Amino acid sequence: MSRPAERPRLFHLVSLLVVLALAGPRAHADAPDLVEIVRNPIIGNYKGYAEFKMAHYDNARAIWEALAQRGNADANFNLGILDEDGLGVTADLASALRHYEMAAEAGSRRAQYRLGLLYAAGVKVPKDDGRSDKWLAAAADQGDSDAAARLAARRGAVNNQRETDFQQAELLQASGKSAEAATILMRLADAGDARSQSRLGWMFEAGQGVPRNLDKAAVLFRQAAGHGDADAQYALAVMLQTGKGQPRNPIEADTWMHRAAEQGHPPATAALKKAAAF
Repeated sequence: MSRPAERPRLFHLVSLLVVLALAGPRAHADAPDLVEIVRNPIIGNYKGYAEFKMAHYDNARAIWEALAQRGNADANFNLGILDEDGLGVTADLASALRHYEMAAEAGSRRAQYRLGLLYAAGVKVPKDDGRSDKWLAAAADQGDSDAAARLAARRGAVNNQRETDFQQAELLQASGKSAEAATILMRLADAGDARSQSRLGWMFEAGQGVPRNLDKAAVLFRQAAGHGDADAQYALAVMLQTGKGQPRNPIEADTWMHRAAEQGHPPATAALKKAAAF
């Protein structure tokens, strides 16, 4: 964790990363500078996520494909999301699985968790508890609490209704039943469940199971971030840095980025390490 005296310097440097990532008078509409993105993959992934937030899926794909060709795990995972959910393209599960597997083999715990869910649900792919447990265990070993919770559910170690409902929503979403998953997550989010608020925020951001609505996504990310959800803290930081879904506020963005990094959130940690290296 950064010492207090280091925070102002890191704030300015993280802001610089965002300026570099979104450089150009019409960065939201122009084709991305892939040479610069390949040279700075952390900035590239950040810009890809900013393009994703704006529903500029072609630009996001171009960025992530350039990085994935060089073995970037985060980029492969993100391409899997675009392909699985049909964002900017016709849904292509075979392509999504290839990207998830490359990302998982390269150590992406998000890809490992996604594969674990898909094989546990057994709808989009044939059910395979062995493969599911393998990938969930790999993610859990890297500190993924959702993977650990899913494994606990598999062992019958869940004894509260909120966790049972959340696990049901996860499996529904992995089965392509996003609207049904959203209904459950809305109820849990209204009851203050941070994971459900964060999941629902992502669904509103991508328009999966609910109409796309960045304002609602931002409200949910802020609620979940306040409850300590690292994914939501990172998502909110990007919104505040880019002004997409929230009024631009780099100082508050820096606070949430650090809070996510302090919990070991990989993209937030990478962004701060890149900033410190400048």
